[in-house]
Amino acid sequence: MAIATTSPVTGEVLRSFDELTPEELEDKLARAAAAAASYRLTSVEQRAEWLHHAADRLEKEVESVSEMITTEMGKTFRAAEQEVVKCVHGLRFYATEGPAYLRDLEGDGERVGAKQTFVTYQPIGVVLAVMPWNLPLWQAMRFAAPALTAGNVGLLKHASNVPQCALFLEELFRDAGFPEDVFQTLLISARRVEQVLRDPRVAAATLTGSEPAGRSVAAIAGDEIKKVVLELGGSDPFIVMPSTNLERATDVAVKARTLNNGQSCINGKRFFVHEDISDAFIDMFVAKMGALVVGDPMEEGTDVGPLATESGRRDVESYVDDAVAKGATVLLGGERPDGPGWFYPPTILTGITPEMRMYHEEVFGPVAQVWTVSSLEEALREANGHPYGLGSNLWSEDEAERELFVRDVQSGMAFINGNTTSYPEIPFGGVKRSGYGRELSDLGMREFMNAKTVWIGQDA
Repeated sequence: MAIATTSPVTGEVLRSFDELTPEELEDKLARAAAAAASYRLTSVEQRAEWLHHAADRLEKEVESVSEMITTEMGKTFRAAEQEVVKCVHGLRFYATEGPAYLRDLEGDGERVGAKQTFVTYQPIGVVLAVMPWNLPLWQAMRFAAPALTAGNVGLLKHASNVPQCALFLEELFRDAGFPEDVFQTLLISARRVEQVLRDPRVAAATLTGSEPAGRSVAAIAGDEIKKVVLELGGSDPFIVMPSTNLERATDVAVKARTLNNGQSCINGKRFFVHEDISDAFIDMFVAKMGALVVGDPMEEGTDVGPLATESGRRDVESYVDDAVAKGATVLLGGERPDGPGWFYPPTILTGITPEMRMYHEEVFGPVAQVWTVSSLEEALREANGHPYGLGSNLWSEDEAERELFVRDVQSGMAFINGNTTSYPEIPFGGVKRSGYGRELSDLGMREFMNAKTVWIGQDA
């Protein structure tokens, strides 16, 4: 795949970039290792100051950076603005709260025969981040902000269709005052990730992406005995019970399925609706999805822009065609529009069965699957039968239903009466084939730190 900015609106290649030569890649790895040796000795207060500087600059450039995101991957300009603002918040959060996460954790020395014992958190060095295109700034930022606060050095291998976003991040941190080479972008193809991860100067890796990519990186990291955090696919359940506010639930259902043009791992994708309200839910859901405006993502009135890549649209089409051929019913959408660009309409299907690919796999586009269920228990059985377990969503005012959902849903995150999203304040991650490890909060920062135990004996 070429490293290039290709407009999802027209299919036109706007700008191409040269891949790093072997000599250039070696130079970057050497500089990252040298930077790690000195950067680990900087104070966390100094790192926090640089994070604030990065946030200040990003806040001043929201409009231009948002336009760059929309140009490269096709999300609406409004959604891009929200992503940039979220990055500003993430930088400031770690600048403010990060120092507290790095404090030593005191233990009970007397119980282990010591004068003192504590755990001190230390950076592990160079961390490789393999990131996707769908949230090109935020996905990388939720690695970079905690990693740099912790004293680690970052190497970013971004998706090949968002090179300008990748280079901007390197520039942002450098211009904010971080030492040279503390955060570098690697313009390389996916086939060269293994070389970088196997390099002894690289201590660990984090990947957000597909299940096959996660399997590959996990296998390499396991062979090298290196830590890796994986945030992979999701086919999140969205369960709606009779006690909820149906108007509100359908409003969020539309947002959940079409956010980021339907290209988010935590989009609600499978909608399980209680039979008492299923007809009303479906009617409202179809009407609201059908009212969305699909078009140029730079236009203010657009709700859904194009898919990011031509291959991505082909994948979505193949899932829908497969389901229809095997008996699914299309309530809305289901056919690509005429004209240039990689547009696909909001689509709703019912009658999904295990013979269909989308029953077991993730559809990365604005396609909703709706089931009618007789109880929360049935919804949970269906939801948990999927191999993924990233986020989950329940709409209910019943306390017993909420408790059952939290206890039994197989997911890394459970949201009730609100859309699944990510915040720097709380952990983010999944279970089962959605990956392992956590991003964000204090847990995300400590994933790439050495929790060093210190034991100090009694005076002689």
